Amino acid sequence: MGLSRFWAAIAIREELQALFELLVESTDHLVRPLSWTQPIPLRVHGHYSRAEILAAFGALNDQQRYLSREGVYFDPTSQTDLLFVTLKKSEKLFSPTTRYNDYAISPTEFHWESQSTTRATSPTGQRYIHHRDRGSHVILFVRESRQQNGQTLPFLCLGFADYVSHQGDRPMAIRWRLHHPIPAALYPTIAIAV
Repeated sequence: MGLSRFWAAIAIREELQALFELLVESTDHLVRPLSWTQPIPLRVHGHYSRAEILAAFGALNDQQRYLSREGVYFDPTSQTDLLFVTLKKSEKLFSPTTRYNDYAISPTEFHWESQSTTRATSPTGQRYIHHRDRGSHVILFVRESRQQNGQTLPFLCLGFADYVSHQGDRPMAIRWRLHHPIPAALYPTIAIAV
């Protein structure tokens, strides 16, 4: 009954429609669901803490309190590699072997370095290279720096990525193609953060 009365108020509906259009115009990016059959409550271009991401994949719950500190987590249930990238790596928080050279190449491509022990011929390296053929997935999560003003920063979900090419070993320098372009308002930060 309340909804039908609201719907009948044409002036209020038109004002709300104008307000929504204005809000969309002033938004620097929109989130969208991950296009996937898995019931994962994350959105492309949404911001999430590591704990929220791991909880969404069931790796963090009341019975399982695992909290990954590494930059990669492989979820065996969904066959998904979650890549956690911090672009600006301080000497205080990152050792020389973990200061990887990660950056956006373009709005649709991302350069990422694997963990320092990963060889292209290893099972993990092969999983990255052949993920589509093997039915596994890769999702990139990126943040500019670990902290700002004493607060831990969340990761931006860049969504699914597909393997394009790689160079080297230990670490592998992998080029990923994103399913959704990095929003224009965020791209300069992700590309320049190097």
